[in-house]
Amino acid sequence: MDLEAATGRLVLAATPLGNPGDASPRLREALETADVIAAEDTRKLRALAASLQVTVSGRIVSHYDAVEAARLPGLLDEVRAGRTVVVVTDAGMPVVSDPGYRIVSAAAAAGLLVTCLPGPSAVTTALVVSGLPSDRFCFDGFAPRRPGERRRWLESLRGERRTVVFFESPHRLAETLAAAVDVLGPDRAAAVCRELTKTHEEVRRGPLAELAEWAGAEQVRGEITVVLAGGEPEPPTTASLIDAVNERVAGGERFKDAVAAVAAAAGVSRRELYNAAVAGTD
Repeated sequence: MDLEAATGRLVLAATPLGNPGDASPRLREALETADVIAAEDTRKLRALAASLQVTVSGRIVSHYDAVEAARLPGLLDEVRAGRTVVVVTDAGMPVVSDPGYRIVSAAAAAGLLVTCLPGPSAVTTALVVSGLPSDRFCFDGFAPRRPGERRRWLESLRGERRTVVFFESPHRLAETLAAAVDVLGPDRAAAVCRELTKTHEEVRRGPLAELAEWAGAEQVRGEITVVLAGGEPEPPTTASLIDAVNERVAGGERFKDAVAAVAAAAGVSRRELYNAAVAGTD
């Protein structure tokens, strides 16, 4: 990316999770040459620049949740005027459970150039060190704070086949893991990743019950990312199988053929499903 180009642009720049050595040459160049840097925490941005021995020549403005909407018009005007605006958060990739979504959405809607300097992300870092399947996964942001909402969220993950990654506060980790044991069962595999890339990095892997016991006994500190194994699909009920048969029949399929197809897909006895479906139509 040519940061010297006249065309204004909005640049999302990933910053190190904790180890400054993870900063890319492109991030260093962006911090040195940007006209404006919109930072979640201006003090942390200055500290990062100092650790990288980078001199910031552009204007630095705060860009955290409470002021994001108010900053939006001015930052877009900078891009329209042909300037480069770089968005950074405290650590990792902007927008991913961090400020940035509003300005990206508005810039894209206005036809302005939006690009990204890829780099560190706690989501993918935790995923690949968890030891859990990574071919299909989803990210669920921060776990809900309130017990009732948290329980409903966990129940929605009961049949989720994909690996789930989410963030949690160290102060609520033990409570969340205990609720997960109650809702998802003690044997569901998971990993708790703490202080990734930092001096005290720690990855705890094991069944939920073991992790919940550990979190309850320790004063866990630092940035926490949890990776949860996907669940096993719940076996279909007889009623749902009969409904599937009836749907096929309503679509013009012969009753016996519909029973055979549904039974084969569900791995159940064709005769038992046939008898149940006949009884259900009486």
